[in-house]
Amino acid sequence: MENLDIKKIEDWGMNLQNPLWIAGPCSAETEEQVLGIATALKDSDISVFRAGIWKPRTRPGSFEGVGSEGLEWLMKAKKILNKPVSTEVANGKHVEEALKAGIDILWLGARTTVNPFSVQEVCDALKGTDIPVLVKNPINPDLQLWIGAIERLAQAGIDKIGAIHRGFSVNVPTRFRNKPEWSYPIHLKRLFPSLTVISDPSHICGNREMIEEISQRALNFGIDGLMIETHTNPDSAWSDAKQQVTPDVLNKILSNLELRQSIEDAPEFKSELDQLRENVDILDHQIIETLSERFKAIVKIGDYKSDHNLAVFQKDRWDEVIQSRINEATGKGLSEKFIKNILMDIHEESIRLQESRLSDLKNKKVDA
Repeated sequence: MENLDIKKIEDWGMNLQNPLWIAGPCSAETEEQVLGIATALKDSDISVFRAGIWKPRTRPGSFEGVGSEGLEWLMKAKKILNKPVSTEVANGKHVEEALKAGIDILWLGARTTVNPFSVQEVCDALKGTDIPVLVKNPINPDLQLWIGAIERLAQAGIDKIGAIHRGFSVNVPTRFRNKPEWSYPIHLKRLFPSLTVISDPSHICGNREMIEEISQRALNFGIDGLMIETHTNPDSAWSDAKQQVTPDVLNKILSNLELRQSIEDAPEFKSELDQLRENVDILDHQIIETLSERFKAIVKIGDYKSDHNLAVFQKDRWDEVIQSRINEATGKGLSEKFIKNILMDIHEESIRLQESRLSDLKNKKVDA
């Protein structure tokens, strides 16, 4: 799967570069609204204009988009901006109508990515075309579903593929609408180096106050761009009003962001960075050696327990160990959650080794 033929964004033939800035309303509401936002963004640094015209909603009765009528509005916005326009598609009919209208870039929403049947229907409609397609992560944190949608597009002959990181649904209250789980887009970039991966801070935050903070964090993690929902009157938006910003605020956010260089773009830092990484490699080696020695000691403890008919798990000892190690770790600046997770994994492996050792000793006695 790592060998998919995916073109870098510079090779899409659309004069797009990294970072990729996509902006526009969550939903196309009226022609006046779409063209008004496009006009307000005319002098901005955005790369692509977006608007949703087919809106999958959780429950019936909510605004589900204006439908294909909005395609004409998007094409008028394209003339105003002289930049590509994009919209979400969820089935074959959407694809056919968007292609016929001349839409430049399509994206699959989170609710579509989660359903391989829907993804395949879209892919079947895309066969024989050369349009770029962006794939939002599925609602729940499932990297394989995300990868699967990308693979299906590649199998359909699409090689201009990007991914949109919009965060993941959570069942407990957090400060995010959708938890970022940054490891997922980072891992996706590792698997597919030429894949353009952008973040959608609007959906991650669920409010406009945090968008700049999360946008900067995305860039710090090496994300290739942003999709930010933008509206001339966000409070009156027909969908997701709280997470949209005005064109003026968008311009301020983009101008305030600090772009991070990749090591390929800054070879003067490579030698020093290689040395720092070598130090990390040495420390990792020491950790592995230490763990190996620790587990050898655990096996000896298992032998002793077997000889004296003692239970593998000793609760009082475990409580003492975990509390003392947490106290020591937090005193050195490590988080309690982090060290506790590590200790639990080590303890689980220790129990497994002792049980395996006891089983081996028992079998030897039987054989004797």
